[in-house]
Amino acid sequence: MNKTRIVFMGTATFSQAVLEKLIENQYHIVGVVCQPDRLVGRKKQLKMPEVKEVALKYDIPVFQPERIKTDYQTVLDWQPDMIITAAYGQLIPQAILDYPQLGCINVHASLLPRYRGGAPVHYAIINGDQQTGVTIMYMAKKMDAGNIISQRTVDILPVDTVGVLYDRLSDVGAELLIDTLPSIIEGTNDSIEQDESQVTYSPTISREDEKINWDLSATEIYNKVRGTNPWPGSYTTYQGKNIKIWAGQVHQCQNAIKHHQHQENGTIVKIFKDAIGVKVHDGVYLITELQIPGKKKMSVKDYLNGHCMFEVDTKFE
Repeated sequence: MNKTRIVFMGTATFSQAVLEKLIENQYHIVGVVCQPDRLVGRKKQLKMPEVKEVALKYDIPVFQPERIKTDYQTVLDWQPDMIITAAYGQLIPQAILDYPQLGCINVHASLLPRYRGGAPVHYAIINGDQQTGVTIMYMAKKMDAGNIISQRTVDILPVDTVGVLYDRLSDVGAELLIDTLPSIIEGTNDSIEQDESQVTYSPTISREDEKINWDLSATEIYNKVRGTNPWPGSYTTYQGKNIKIWAGQVHQCQNAIKHHQHQENGTIVKIFKDAIGVKVHDGVYLITELQIPGKKKMSVKDYLNGHCMFEVDTKFE
């Protein structure tokens, strides 16, 4: 086992694969820091982060402060030589950044300096990027602004959702970290400063961001929906009810533009056997999976087998 004392900080599923890969490669994890357990779902059941489940499985001490900014002494008491973070979810205070001899390392799911912030995978898909990747970097006081140690590129497939791409990036990030760690521990890596002129941001998706704008193109809406699936999801409003839209397609028929160009964007122009066609800026977007309030998500095909609340020539808002 490598004797370097490592504290791992992470919460989301992205972190799970990284922690498991460190353990698999016999790195000495002296403690794990993650967000507190949270109430989730309609039944408000208490759920622990996946990272905590991994730590308990291997009898690794776990620390779950509500605010790491002020409650961090436990981390220092573990006397880490290195701290590794991956999708932890809170800003790390300077007292922690300054402590470990080998520095604080972050596994970030983008090709920095592109997409600093908490939702890099979402924005890569929403913006229609064809590639993204993972960056191993030294942490700095400014969010995601530290020197880059290594990067690896990942293609974004046209059918990728956030969930699918997230899992793929998690595996790539875990492998890249293992490939990079020896040079960090031995002090032989060549890190480079980020080009500040190329910085873009990916702030956490807000409730307002989740709402579909039917004035966009069909492709932009397609990317928006898959870029928020499975979390937090996209929605639209129909007759005062919020309807979750989980999947869709761009209508490929060019006549769709010609036939419906006189109608307002957001208007339901046709109900197919497996899709609901909605007029958008440059044609028709086909809703193929949705969720009605109080119901589970389902395909439009299954939904239309029962009572249908939607009518042609009515509008989503």
